[in-house]
Amino acid sequence: MLVAVAVVLASLVGGAWCGPPKVPPGKNISATCDGKWLDAKATWYGKPTGAGPDDNGGACGFKEVNKAPFNGMGACGNAPIFKDGFGCGSCYEIKCDKPAECSGEPVVVYITDMNYEPIAAYHFDLAGTAFGAMAKKGEEEKLRKAGIIDMQFRRVKCKYPGDTKIAFHVEKGCNPNYFALLVKFVAGDGDIVGVEIKEKGADEFKPLKHSWGAIWRIDAPKPIEGPISVRLTTEGGAKLTQDDAIPAGWKPDTLYPSKLQF
Repeated sequence: MLVAVAVVLASLVGGAWCGPPKVPPGKNISATCDGKWLDAKATWYGKPTGAGPDDNGGACGFKEVNKAPFNGMGACGNAPIFKDGFGCGSCYEIKCDKPAECSGEPVVVYITDMNYEPIAAYHFDLAGTAFGAMAKKGEEEKLRKAGIIDMQFRRVKCKYPGDTKIAFHVEKGCNPNYFALLVKFVAGDGDIVGVEIKEKGADEFKPLKHSWGAIWRIDAPKPIEGPISVRLTTEGGAKLTQDDAIPAGWKPDTLYPSKLQF
């Protein structure tokens, strides 16, 4: 009872929280975009017009989700949406019809974080900006005061503005024998289920292990040498290869934009 009360009180002040999903309720949402709207609950967290976490990050490992192309439109998905990190980067249209402040018009959000408490089979804990985006113009703050609301959602293909390409971030803490890669700005399915790399002079790709969120890693007995080619597989089975995506002399905590996009 105390936990339930805490959840409700937190949501009323925009404080429903994010973290590892506990019990996976409901069916995982697949990459098949069939156009059907499903029912869910919506809450919000962080600052009213913020991007969610205070550090503008989240459990997917993405940084600066307050800036383009995410622009604060991030969401924590509960277990069947976040999928232990395999749902990171997937895109959803969301909308609400009640209360009166809801516009009923769909807006797109990105899965950038994970949700502790499955208060419904499907639950989106939205950044304050994303929650307010479901409101009629000028009614954003009134909608946020509603706390937990009913909403509808559907999986959609991710489309990034302009000439946005996939980007690879070599994570902080990497060294010649430990390589961890964050993959972001993936169009199409949005989420990645497989990452492989091929080092300089190698004949074959070798798979990376899923670490957490949108981060993939490998522990190598020999130093990993660049340039490194990267092959990606999305949830729907699409594949894409970027030759020499990571240069020779690669460095930890460095972003390497690619030239490709799904």
